Amino acid sequence: MPLKICGIDEAGRGSLAGPVISAAIIIDKNRIPSGIKDSKQLTEAKRNEYYKMLVSGAVSYSIGSASHTEIDEINILKAAMLSMKRAFDGLSVKPDVVIIDGPAAPESLTGISGLKVIPVIRGDDRVKIVACASVIAKVFRDRLMILLDEKYPHYGFKQHKGYATLEHKKNLMKYGLSEIHRKTFIIKNE
Repeated sequence: MPLKICGIDEAGRGSLAGPVISAAIIIDKNRIPSGIKDSKQLTEAKRNEYYKMLVSGAVSYSIGSASHTEIDEINILKAAMLSMKRAFDGLSVKPDVVIIDGPAAPESLTGISGLKVIPVIRGDDRVKIVACASVIAKVFRDRLMILLDEKYPHYGFKQHKGYATLEHKKNLMKYGLSEIHRKTFIIKNE
């Protein structure tokens, strides 16, 4: 029986607002779309195209999140790890191997008996199944931020998805923090 391999990646780690979102995916290597790569290297249209292919072709996939409040309480690194664990826990099929983007894996995963956990620096760029998770996490989070734009229209979340663009910084100066902004993040003026 072939090994079930899972890729995990997160989106929104550097954002000033909203949650950090992680995706976990198990997919047959023959169902991975040709040309898949780190979501940051793809156009929005290509990410959306791949997203549909991935969610329909996955053996199992799951989304995990950590809220802006959790990020402020425990810090962004721990919150990203928490969202990864939540994504893993949501899988309907449990893998034998997990490949995670980054230099470290959540401790809560490394202690699972029989599970091999492999952190890979720039995994979203180097490992196709991690790139798949990258696309799912990014598309899911972008869609969430577009919905949040309707509730908080002054900030421009639809355009910048909560990242520290010049427009976002100007809106923060004008309107202050919303309830979904991360209070512990320092905004640098360039």
